[in-house]
Amino acid sequence: MTYDPASSNPLVGNPLETRSDMQHALLGLFDPLLPYFSKGNARVRLDAAAAHFDRAAADLEGFARPLWGLAPFAAAGGDFPHWRRYVEGIANGTDPNHPEFWGNVGNRDQRMVELAALGFTLTLIPEKLWDPLSGRARDNLVTYLLRAREFDYAENNWKFFRILVDIALDRLGIDYDRSLTDAYLSELDGFYIADGWYRDGNVRRVDHYIPFAMHFYGLIYSRLVEDDYARRYRERALAFAQDFRHWFAEDGATVPFGRSLTYRFACASFWSALAFADLEALPWGEIKGLCLRHLRWWADKPITHRDGVLSVGYGYPNLLMSENYNSAGSPYWAFKAFLPLAVSKNHPFWTSQETAPSPSPDPVALPHPGMVMMPAKGDVVALSSGQENRQMRFGSEKYAKFAYSTRYGFSVESDERAFSGGSFDSMLAFSDDGIHYRVREANEEARLAGNVLFARWSPWPDVSVETWLLPATPWHVRVHRITTPRPLETAEGGFAIARRDFEADTLSAQAGWAYAIGKEDFSGIHDLGSTVTRQGLAQKAAPNTNLIAAKTLVPQLRGTIPAGETILRCAVLAVRDISAVSGDWEGPPAVPEIAELRTVAEEGVRVSAMQAPGRMS
Repeated sequence: MTYDPASSNPLVGNPLETRSDMQHALLGLFDPLLPYFSKGNARVRLDAAAAHFDRAAADLEGFARPLWGLAPFAAAGGDFPHWRRYVEGIANGTDPNHPEFWGNVGNRDQRMVELAALGFTLTLIPEKLWDPLSGRARDNLVTYLLRAREFDYAENNWKFFRILVDIALDRLGIDYDRSLTDAYLSELDGFYIADGWYRDGNVRRVDHYIPFAMHFYGLIYSRLVEDDYARRYRERALAFAQDFRHWFAEDGATVPFGRSLTYRFACASFWSALAFADLEALPWGEIKGLCLRHLRWWADKPITHRDGVLSVGYGYPNLLMSENYNSAGSPYWAFKAFLPLAVSKNHPFWTSQETAPSPSPDPVALPHPGMVMMPAKGDVVALSSGQENRQMRFGSEKYAKFAYSTRYGFSVESDERAFSGGSFDSMLAFSDDGIHYRVREANEEARLAGNVLFARWSPWPDVSVETWLLPATPWHVRVHRITTPRPLETAEGGFAIARRDFEADTLSAQAGWAYAIGKEDFSGIHDLGSTVTRQGLAQKAAPNTNLIAAKTLVPQLRGTIPAGETILRCAVLAVRDISAVSGDWEGPPAVPEIAELRTVAEEGVRVSAMQAPGRMS
């Protein structure tokens, strides 16, 4: 019998419907880590791959991140039999004379990230980690935490890490400079936009770090501290929930967008934090459903190695899509989703019946992240313009595509010299030599008018592109007005769908259109009267480039544009319905004229993400 990689996932077979189910999920995911604790229990090293920071910090990551789930579990009386390991590990990890010392904390150091989990745990269950320590071990731990406070933390959600450590120091009766806490609370408020939305720093990024970092830590703060900041965090979470629920499909999947997606079901942690903070931002049954459906979505995915250890990747093990700060222990930030284990079985989060999903019948415009959310036949597509990340690998793919899907994810490119073989799903690529290529990296302008997104961007300084994105459920429409001083080759892609072995899929392409039909899905792209002829192509994408499916097919339109002005128009369709080829595919939507679209752009409101400065480094 052929090995099924998904069978190693500890969530397989868990219905994930009750508090007990979540407890079993937590312990099932933790237990595979036990063989990898070091002799002195201060480090957890899971493989030989590296992150940009030192190995000691990576080992601390593997040690500390599970605490995001273990601490809530124990806080409500859960029986975790391995606290002795953590007590010994903390004593040895903070002892500069021990061979397993975690290393000194420096400026913007990865250790700062992991100490937040330690601070949270010390606050929540001091009887498990603080009380058993010897006097010397306590002194070493306090010295370690106080030293970490002396350095600058990154100008983003990291500022919360020092605040969580400070709350622990306060609970333990340790003196510290509270002015630093106040400064960071004030600076974090500077990242707030409006209507519950933040940026992750003074940058054009409004991604999953808003729910699973900014709001997550703010909600924890609001339960542990009573002040004006706590009140504001709760008010903002109430507003944010109204929008963020539209990022989730009926099957529990969320829109994969932005960086750090290897944290996987941390994407449910905003809903989890609402339970911890006892904040009914939506009816409890809806909050519970959003949280648990998302966990269930992961339960049949091959997201672990054969030993049950979570892998770096998203829908399967995949180092290609990772960040340079992802070590083997990084995925255990997913344990943030287990925060509801801190509340009793009688809490309304647990006693309420899950509310069945009720997607909006119409597109939902979100001006702060620059998105239009399109629920369609079990999928949610986010049309997107206004965000960027030019500091990290695959920033264009993670932030600047035209559309992101809960079902089809997105792909990253694997070869900068492969214009002819590029995936370019939900992108428009240009090449001036047929080998190298340029795609959208950033926007010079981004506006939202009703449900229409407009952006102006430049793949080269002398080439200008104006792009309009329009929902037409289950399709979406793209219009590009391109001005170039020289001819360019172009490639524009639809959504990537899973590809089968033995050429079992149906691929069809002619002038003006292309589609692919897989086992369950249809994906197509249809030209709608461009000023040049484009040839269809059903691209067999490079392996391991898509986040959800390891092998994919991408329908594309390819053609050469002349010097001067060119208008490209197309409609894109992808649905979990292979009969769509004789249904929706036969009736592509109409497209507005450029003059009408220009008026829309002029009347639109500026996407909030654009109000931060762009950055090259």
